Amino acid sequence: MSPPSILRLLIPTTKHSKFLRLLNHRQFTSTSTPPAPSPSPNPNQIHRSQSKTPLETQFDTWVHRLRPGFTPCDVVAAIQAQSDPDLALDIFRWTAQQRSYKHDCHTYMSMIKSLVKGKRYRQAETLIEEVIAGACNMSVPLYNLVIRFCCGRRFLFNRALDVYKKMLNSDDCKPTLETYTLLFNALLSRFHKLNVCYVYLHAVKSLNKQMRALGVIPDTFVLNMIIKAYAKCLDVDEAIRVFREMGLYGCEPNNYTYSYIVKGFCEKGKVGQGFKWYKDVKKKGIVLGGSTYMVLICSLALDRNYEDAIMVVSDMLGNNMGPDFLTYKTVLEGLCRDGRCDEAFDLLEEWRNRDKLMGPKNYKMLLNGLHINQD
Repeated sequence: MSPPSILRLLIPTTKHSKFLRLLNHRQFTSTSTPPAPSPSPNPNQIHRSQSKTPLETQFDTWVHRLRPGFTPCDVVAAIQAQSDPDLALDIFRWTAQQRSYKHDCHTYMSMIKSLVKGKRYRQAETLIEEVIAGACNMSVPLYNLVIRFCCGRRFLFNRALDVYKKMLNSDDCKPTLETYTLLFNALLSRFHKLNVCYVYLHAVKSLNKQMRALGVIPDTFVLNMIIKAYAKCLDVDEAIRVFREMGLYGCEPNNYTYSYIVKGFCEKGKVGQGFKWYKDVKKKGIVLGGSTYMVLICSLALDRNYEDAIMVVSDMLGNNMGPDFLTYKTVLEGLCRDGRCDEAFDLLEEWRNRDKLMGPKNYKMLLNGLHINQD
């Protein structure tokens, strides 16, 4: 039988109420003993149940500071004043539940920045999904903040492209140079294997085309990333074309620009052109990156152009950079195979004295390799 049915049976009716009162009086006076008094509550337990944690106390303090009719600017100030991102999120959620108030792009930006700074990435991702779904009015800085977060999380890169497309189709929040810088940088971080590079190169070309169509003027950093993308895919001609357009945008090539082009020529097998670019760069007093030096040295040595390779090694050491073990080995053992072992031994001693980072272990390994090739 259900509890309501039982209660209905236990409620006395008007007809039998007098009889039941007499019956109950007899039972309590004849057989029942008075119930034992309940123990009084412990004052310490009451105090503990009513006490609050420091986080709850801080939350209550900030809630009281937000007077009725508070604005998004007041909420932004409250969020930015918190060192604890969890407390800031509690304030953010509480204010969203108040009548006649709605978060705007500034409050969402402040809250997302606080969560990312506190490494609360899952909560930040939740807020970003709310923003994408239309929880507030959008702005260019908020769009770029969302794209920056998604580009920084490898599994959210496709989400960054979705946000970019939404930004591209908006009326008043078109992509800016910062937007393209974030996307190009995220794409270039995926340029590892050659077959993967070709896949992402299409995205680079598409972004470059859309950037031009919007009239966004690139800077040297963005143009260098485009040149690097083409050079990585061995499309050096396109890299040269972008290089020649740098002056149209008022951008000056730097050591990264020349490093990508020289390395691209060498990796494509056009070592002579790469070495020509290197000599032009040297005349301008520009120092290339260490990896570019080593690629050029190995390419020249493999082409049996040892004189130029030795010259580049000398230039590299003169710029306080040292080749790695494989680069030294390629040049020295190549000389031995060409019957120039004595010259190789002399060069090893010279480079040992000039390169403080060679170390005794690498020196012994190189020396043993020369003895083996000599025999």
